Amino acid sequence: MSTQTLAQLRQLKLGGMATALQHQLEQVGTYEGLSFVDRLCLLVDQECLSREQRKQERLVRQARFKLRASIQEIDYQHPRNITQKKIAGLAQGDWISRGQNLLITGPCGSGKTYIGCALGHNACLHGYSVRYYRLSRLLLALTQAKADGSYHKQLTLLAKVQLLIIDDWGLEPLKPAHRNDLMEIMDDRHGQMSTLMISQLPTDQWYASIGDNTLADAILDRLMHNAHRLQLKGESMRKILSQLTQDEHLG
Repeated sequence: MSTQTLAQLRQLKLGGMATALQHQLEQVGTYEGLSFVDRLCLLVDQECLSREQRKQERLVRQARFKLRASIQEIDYQHPRNITQKKIAGLAQGDWISRGQNLLITGPCGSGKTYIGCALGHNACLHGYSVRYYRLSRLLLALTQAKADGSYHKQLTLLAKVQLLIIDDWGLEPLKPAHRNDLMEIMDDRHGQMSTLMISQLPTDQWYASIGDNTLADAILDRLMHNAHRLQLKGESMRKILSQLTQDEHLG
């Protein structure tokens, strides 16, 4: 009967409950003193936990982060104009639930992408859908979507992502079609979903980088309104870590 029950639970896609029941059957002495309701509660708790873990894993996989990053591993030892208090506040995720944006700027190698991916990973753990793109790859994907007729479908999918991370903003001049694509994305997301923008350029140079005054006004108004900002400073983290590694080898 136990074997049949386990098979039925798995058939019903209650794998967490099946695993918990198997555990109870294998350790009879641990659970025999519990009431039926108590044992049932343990099974249900395990099923809920298992589903939550699978959801988190699926969200992280779908996000396609550039880096494996976590909030816990952010380096605060080297001065970069970030504090644990600021990161902890962003990690709460209230800005995502309110559809607000986050702008991370700083020099090359300052850790912008790592922090962005860490906050994105943290958002996945809180149940938010996230998607990471380098700007050039996003624009290329939209160009290809226009060619195969899936452009509006792609815009709809982007509009539903609760946190859209766009990296390398402002590295290359925007073509007219790309400006229009960004306008569509920002207009769909404005006030509804959150966008995390990562750039080497200070925000006061973003206007000129877009290249069209009218669209620049429209895009940046939607992007910067009520946006949180992280302005990283200091020496390249890559250079610092490389020097530390060299020193360890020399020592």
